[in-house]
Amino acid sequence: MNQTRTIQVITLEMANYIADKAIEKAIEIKLNICVWIVDPSGNPVVFKRQDNSPLISIDTARKKAMTAVGFGLPTGQTWHDFIKDDPILSGGIPQMKDFILLGGGAPIIIDGSMAGAIGISGGHYKQDEQCLSFALSFVK
Repeated sequence: MNQTRTIQVITLEMANYIADKAIEKAIEIKLNICVWIVDPSGNPVVFKRQDNSPLISIDTARKKAMTAVGFGLPTGQTWHDFIKDDPILSGGIPQMKDFILLGGGAPIIIDGSMAGAIGISGGHYKQDEQCLSFALSFVK
């Protein structure tokens, strides 16, 4: 019987790098964002907020990261498709603490394991997803 397990946990260095890449993309598309990165337990590793990002995007980015790490699924279309035909899920899931349906959150997968999650908010969720995809393209 195994009594322990090994998990991947994103480093502060990598979390900063990913967050900076998200902000790089936001600058390119003329957007001001907030970026939250959490470890696999949902503990914050990095939070960055661009000047002039919407105040509400602070908590929205956090909820996107928490939703992604809590379920191991990206926020947005994946969740919409999962709950759209189920009245119990579509009514109940959004009532969960720290859950948000909006796109812009995703697990961070390193070496095949979830090492944390990222949440980005500041624009339309499609813009947040652009920043997210760009940032995650640097994760190997």
